[in-house]
Amino acid sequence: MAKRKTKYVCQDCGYESAKWMGKCPGCNHWNTLVEEIEALSGGAGHTMSRDGKAAGQPESITSIETKKEPRITTGMKEFNRVLGGGIVPGSLALIGGDPGIGKSTLLLQISSQLAEKQLPVLYISGEESTRQTKLRADRLDVSSELLYVMAETNLLDIINQIEQIRPAFVVIDSIQTIYREEVTSAPGSVSQVRESTSELMRVAKSNGIPIFIVGHVTKEGAIAGPRMLEHMVDAVLYFEGERHHTYRILRSVKNRFGSTHEMGIFEMKEEGLREVMNPSEIFLEERSQGAAGSTVVASMEGTRPVLVEIQALISPTSFGNPRRMATGIDTNRVPLLMAVLEKRVGLMLQNQDAYIKVAGGVKLDEPAIDLAVAVSIASSFRNQPTKPEDIVIGEVGLTGEIRRVARIEQRVQEAAKLGFKRVICPMKNLEGWVPPESIQVVGVNTVREALDEGLTS
Repeated sequence: MAKRKTKYVCQDCGYESAKWMGKCPGCNHWNTLVEEIEALSGGAGHTMSRDGKAAGQPESITSIETKKEPRITTGMKEFNRVLGGGIVPGSLALIGGDPGIGKSTLLLQISSQLAEKQLPVLYISGEESTRQTKLRADRLDVSSELLYVMAETNLLDIINQIEQIRPAFVVIDSIQTIYREEVTSAPGSVSQVRESTSELMRVAKSNGIPIFIVGHVTKEGAIAGPRMLEHMVDAVLYFEGERHHTYRILRSVKNRFGSTHEMGIFEMKEEGLREVMNPSEIFLEERSQGAAGSTVVASMEGTRPVLVEIQALISPTSFGNPRRMATGIDTNRVPLLMAVLEKRVGLMLQNQDAYIKVAGGVKLDEPAIDLAVAVSIASSFRNQPTKPEDIVIGEVGLTGEIRRVARIEQRVQEAAKLGFKRVICPMKNLEGWVPPESIQVVGVNTVREALDEGLTS
């Protein structure tokens, strides 16, 4: 009988070592290496691809036949948008989020909608019993004979049921509870998560069944387990939001079949999640009129423009070093833009505390919001309100110039649809297109010009 060897595996990054170390060389975290027993290696079998050919045989790229497979569309347009138009057959997607944010609720509603389309769905719950899942289903008014629920954590039994039922959609809730008998480590460990995901990927690709797996997140907000877990799957979705607010954001950070940084907005109701078709109205519904330090910007979230309010509060500092705080945007952008305002416009901001916030809890990470942040800072510092029917778009350079942004047509059309009358944007963006008649587009070349146009006298 072969002797089993032991190894030490980091539970954060998956680094393997022959001996124990207090600090992991891979991620520099302390006390994360756990002893595990290596599984005996067996003979590798030949896997088959979906067209019946043996996998691993090289083929000329010109001889490979391609066919466009229709996506599986759900009853939630926001969910379809985040995935790039619907669920791709044979795809493996990972969805993560804080505990209690609504991951299981969302997937149970999606499963119900697919089952109502006469598509068999298998919902695997490793954390709840079938009765507990049924209680949630009753609350969400989910009832379909083609929705099969199973409480199981053994991966072999799960795969057997998948091959027996042949569902059109599978949910694994969650991957941290699934285990393989051949792997000796505990469920949720790096080895178990990695091996279970690898086997589920094989099942999804070979049978053409889309599988969605739920992943726990760490206290930093990243999906727990090795980083390679995100590299193995086809799509990575994050379900974000504050527990004390009703709105939830489903964000795509990786998608092999669609655009990344796509965003879907949902509202948590007593009967479940309800999609928000026009998030711009939600972010602007509580905007105060005539307040200094408030500016509206049109930001692109994937393929959709979203209008959000950027608020700034500038006040004299009480300390030696002024504070620079930001919520919803990169904190490093705030001192950079304040330095441009001080050097190129002449605003004395070196003894002022600055607090920047994106209203509504959304996070913006594109350079097109620079000009709106700068206008909000100048508005609060001068105590001059911005014009309430203006939209400000543009990237700010270190010399004070306003640089062009992408997809200006979609941003302006969204502003016109919501009733705004004027858009302040880079001068270079005025070329090659005709804006709608209901809105005026003003081009600016410098930050000083933008402040002269955007602030009331």
